Amino acid sequence: MTSGAADVSDVSTLAAVRAAYARGAAPEDVIDAVLARIEACPDPAAWIRVRPRAALLAEAHLLDPARRAELPLWGVPFAVKDNIDCAGLPTTCAFRPREASAATRDAVVVARLRAAGAIPVGKTNLDQFATGLVGVRSPYGIPRCVFDADYVSGGSSSGSAVAVARGHVPFSLGTDTAGSGRVPAAFNHLVGVKPTRGLLSTSGVVPASRSLDCVSVFAASTAEADLVRRVAQGFDADDPYARPMDARSLPIARATLGVLSAADREFFGDGHAANLYARAVEATAGLGHAVREIDFAPFREAARLLYGGAWVAERLAALEEVLDAHADALEPVIRTILLDARRHGGAAAFRACHALAALRRRADAVWADVDALLLPTAPTIYRVADVLAEPLALNANLGTYTNFVNLLDCCAVAVPAGFTPRGLPFGVTVAAPAFRDDDLAILADGLHRALEPSFGLERAPLPGESPRGGAGGSGTVDLAVVGAHLRGEPLHHQLTERGAMLVTATTTAPEYRLFALAGTVPAKPGLVREPGFAGPGIAVEVWRLSSSKFGELVAEVPPPLAIGSVVLADGRVVKGFVCEPFAVTGGALDITAHGGWRAYRRSLDA
Repeated sequence: MTSGAADVSDVSTLAAVRAAYARGAAPEDVIDAVLARIEACPDPAAWIRVRPRAALLAEAHLLDPARRAELPLWGVPFAVKDNIDCAGLPTTCAFRPREASAATRDAVVVARLRAAGAIPVGKTNLDQFATGLVGVRSPYGIPRCVFDADYVSGGSSSGSAVAVARGHVPFSLGTDTAGSGRVPAAFNHLVGVKPTRGLLSTSGVVPASRSLDCVSVFAASTAEADLVRRVAQGFDADDPYARPMDARSLPIARATLGVLSAADREFFGDGHAANLYARAVEATAGLGHAVREIDFAPFREAARLLYGGAWVAERLAALEEVLDAHADALEPVIRTILLDARRHGGAAAFRACHALAALRRRADAVWADVDALLLPTAPTIYRVADVLAEPLALNANLGTYTNFVNLLDCCAVAVPAGFTPRGLPFGVTVAAPAFRDDDLAILADGLHRALEPSFGLERAPLPGESPRGGAGGSGTVDLAVVGAHLRGEPLHHQLTERGAMLVTATTTAPEYRLFALAGTVPAKPGLVREPGFAGPGIAVEVWRLSSSKFGELVAEVPPPLAIGSVVLADGRVVKGFVCEPFAVTGGALDITAHGGWRAYRRSLDA
């Protein structure tokens, strides 16, 4: 496989890597770009171990170019949290005594990603044995928030988040028991997908709380993270906690989202975070979703159980041999947590289980009224120095809105939601009952694009692709509208009546002309593609409808208009209103130079 001459300066998204290959790059070019970015990084604590270039190239050379279109992750580099096995590398869990032996086989999730063409670059730092939400509990250094090194990166999947936020790799694997795949996403301006428990195998993952552990995904956008989740997903009979997907649907165009009441909005004095959450709630309502205040008490009380009894004892069950043999090598906070777990006996564990069962019933009453919850991912962000001075209490605060999710069997997606005046990121999470993962990704993507459509340290624009259709036949279609269906135009009601949700306002690729059609009532334009034409691009709005509602709308489209495929400025292809060419040959006015229907109409008013 020979090296291509294409530019591979950007490896921060799946879309960027695929574009590099389309321009003629070879996997070794992508690998060299990844290694160069890691080498130049001012925060070396994100990675515990990077594979040698020779090993990465040897794996890349095994990829069959003829299968590039077939394998969804062909030649895509990724990072692996160092509590997940990757053959040939130690799985340290940020615990130096584990450096002595290498994993002999991949964890099931790593094997699935490799089979899809992905290339693991190395292992990333974490709070020791995945115990913490702060990212400071590691002998390999402290990864920092990519926007301000005085602040924590979040944990326990600290290095996995930093590696993606700094653009080293397009995606990374983390784990999430209490929020470890969501809090670091919020603190580094990323998406964090925490699947339903059991959808991604934990075979080959060193357990923290075995009954609750999930493998999670960090990426630039929900679409890219969700694609990785789907590739890695699959029932594993060797994992006793694995479950096959039993897809359930959500009303993604007009959902009812549960939000915190004023009394439940705890931000530990962080007024900026409180304001950003309030803004997110308002923006969500503006997208057409209903927002309803909920009784957060059962979720809050469930969250407190995670480190208050049976489940902290479950961590001890996983690590008791380590505690007995290597107590001095443990981080002091981790040692304290494990030693304290020894005071919880069997009776206390059963009392906690009974309490959780009662809380599930109370939570069910909330779910009867809402489709999903919209919560702050974390109530605030702390300075590294403050966490080191007060490690337990501040860590607990960060889990206020995440700790309950696995205990109450939810799936969740964390997305960026803005920045404080200091320039620190804030995020929100949408959570829903188990097996709503497919539709929840679509819902979360719409929020991300409305609240803060960027990612990572560079605050780069989101890749154009949206998540795939949802669960149980509830798929969606993105439709580009160019004239009478735009907001404020006479046929816009045909979208809103069908629960359509605005995805983005953008332009077409340059090769489109726009015509004002003669004799149409109401007045309509016609969009015609002319390959090779270099125009300004035509202003469009992209709206998302359910597949069934899209079918209803198509039935109402009168000739000479039709629904076809429209190429957007970012290369994405969506369905859209187009015009039969015969209609523009006589009596139609070429209005392409105006750049869009609204601009043309304003020129008439002038």
